[in-house]
Amino acid sequence: MGSEGQVAATEKKRQRTIVILFGLFIGLLVFCTLFSNTLESLTLPKVVTEKAALGSLDYKLEASGILRPVSEVKLANAAPWRVSKIYVKEGSYVQKGQTLLTYDSSSAEQELQDEIAHLEKQKIELQTYQDRYIQSATSEEDDMKLRAASREIQTRRLDLGIQTRKINELKKKLEQQKEIKAPFDGIVTKINAVTGVVSSGAADIILANSSRGYQLDITIDAELLNLLAISIGEKMPVVIKGDKANKSQEYQALIMDIVDNERRSAAADDLVTNAKSTIAQKTVRLQMVNSALKGGEEGRVHITKRSREEGILISNKAIHREREGLYIYAVEEQLGPLGNVFLARKVPVTSSESNDKVTLITSGNVYEQTLIIVDSSEPLQDGNRIRLQ
Repeated sequence: MGSEGQVAATEKKRQRTIVILFGLFIGLLVFCTLFSNTLESLTLPKVVTEKAALGSLDYKLEASGILRPVSEVKLANAAPWRVSKIYVKEGSYVQKGQTLLTYDSSSAEQELQDEIAHLEKQKIELQTYQDRYIQSATSEEDDMKLRAASREIQTRRLDLGIQTRKINELKKKLEQQKEIKAPFDGIVTKINAVTGVVSSGAADIILANSSRGYQLDITIDAELLNLLAISIGEKMPVVIKGDKANKSQEYQALIMDIVDNERRSAAADDLVTNAKSTIAQKTVRLQMVNSALKGGEEGRVHITKRSREEGILISNKAIHREREGLYIYAVEEQLGPLGNVFLARKVPVTSSESNDKVTLITSGNVYEQTLIIVDSSEPLQDGNRIRLQ
């Protein structure tokens, strides 16, 4: 009996050892499988995802520019005279007829006085010839001398007329050129004149016509312009940037004109829904009339408009283009005994509208909350295993 019990104990111990070894083997096998899966998962493409959302697009216009006068004139003096005094400063508001600056016209005034003196001399000479004519007529001299004296008197009278017109022209030029006056109510935008320096003949003062207002040009993509339904004759809010003394203020600007502008190079996001390498642009010309404006201020335009159509919204980065059209990669989750597996599935889609951030999907096997691949560490193909970030 003792030997039989010993044999039974030995057999039981051997069976226990086999069970333990088998368990260790199975555990090691499971560990190796899990470890190999973990190692494999680390080599899979790493992706960034987002959930598709239901909604409509917001179209945003953000642009800025510098206010310029709609109408301005360059005021200059053709005479090479020194600037005597400047009465205004840049940014000054002036009224029609107001003196802006004066010139040293002493040389022209001296010339005028000399011509007036010459006229008086001609009058005296004419009087002398008239006296001689009377004397010849009373002394019964021959007709030849009388006719010669008469012609001399006529010649002197013509000279007087020429000299009188010359003096009047000098007076007119002196009156016009001795000073510059404002031709209309406006704002001085630029002063090139320098006191004591001879005028170069270029614009000494540039004056903006305040009654015509100021112009702001902004550049917009032609497609966005159509989506926002912006047209000539409408009004648009413009915020004028303030300074330390004044706060920013909003004004209403009138859309005066819309003209073609140079095409711009398309960014990567633009190429998602538009195969063209350049984007058509338009320049919108705005007019603002307000006494508080002086020109040179920065104007900002910010407009937001929501599209009428609704659909699935997806980031532009998630959309790809090929010859057949647009497509995205959606995440497909498969259940497995050792954990879930994620696959990238190629899904063709159709887009109707887009803005600078998202695209509106109107058809395709994409639904709200669908997990969409936005970015990947490696190029993907349909059916590739992936790991989520």
